Amino acid sequence: MKKDLLSLLDLEKADFEHLFKRAIQLKERYGKGIFDSLLTGKTLGLIFDKKSTRTRIAFETAMIQLGGHPIYMSTQDTQISRNEPAKDTARVLSRYIDCLAMRTFDHALVEEFAQSSSIPVINALTDSFHPCQILSDLMTIIEHKGGYKNVKIAWVGDGNNVANSWVNAASVLGLNLTLACPDNHSIGQDFIVNAGADTLDNIVFTNDPWEAVKKADVVYTDVWASMGEEAELEGRLAAFEGFQVNEALLSRAKSDVLVLHCLPAHRGEEISEQVLEAPGAAFWDQAENKRHMHKAILESLILS
Repeated sequence: MKKDLLSLLDLEKADFEHLFKRAIQLKERYGKGIFDSLLTGKTLGLIFDKKSTRTRIAFETAMIQLGGHPIYMSTQDTQISRNEPAKDTARVLSRYIDCLAMRTFDHALVEEFAQSSSIPVINALTDSFHPCQILSDLMTIIEHKGGYKNVKIAWVGDGNNVANSWVNAASVLGLNLTLACPDNHSIGQDFIVNAGADTLDNIVFTNDPWEAVKKADVVYTDVWASMGEEAELEGRLAAFEGFQVNEALLSRAKSDVLVLHCLPAHRGEEISEQVLEAPGAAFWDQAENKRHMHKAILESLILS
């Protein structure tokens, strides 16, 4: 039976653990010059509505390095742009490719593709969730902190798709997660309830970034206006005052705090130049790990 990855609630704890272990193993093997042609003859389709650097290249290189072939398709290059029903496109693509990764706005579109496809469908980002990002971020935390248990993770910023996926991960794994979002920019109550986070003590919601990062092991931020919201940025700047991840804010965290950002970063807005350019910063490890985590995801879904 085919399995999709539309949100992290699709995974059990054992699935997370398998992906972490396998991604780290594949990264180590790649570092030793060992190439695992596990997906020879397999094809990954990529349908992207939204622009992408890391997610697209990570999926393409992951598929190539596993011996398979990626096919990138902008929605405007397909019959979807001429109003072909998503279910029809999904059925046709299921006859051509072995897996489909979608990056789009409306999460319902990815769900519709998954319902109509006989191949695995991966959410490569929607306005609601960004599951693959958090899997690679947790991989980075494991590498730098030795694991995720007893690690305090603080989110500082917008209650966006990445934050929603952190809530999902915390609900499944029992992460110690505190999310600080400005009033009127917090995580939607429906996302909280759907993840069961409204009944969990390990997930804390606040509007105080200083309290959120207190004794944190990991501090995570993202842009204040996501793709499609750029016109709102000027109006958001006042609302996000005091939410910049900078040296002053990080002084409240542990001295060995790990700072993460899924990139691209708006330097001087949600994160300071000094923090981004700090010696030993993990942002580039975090970005690299997307490729290795994508390998583990593709292997798991295509060969299951």
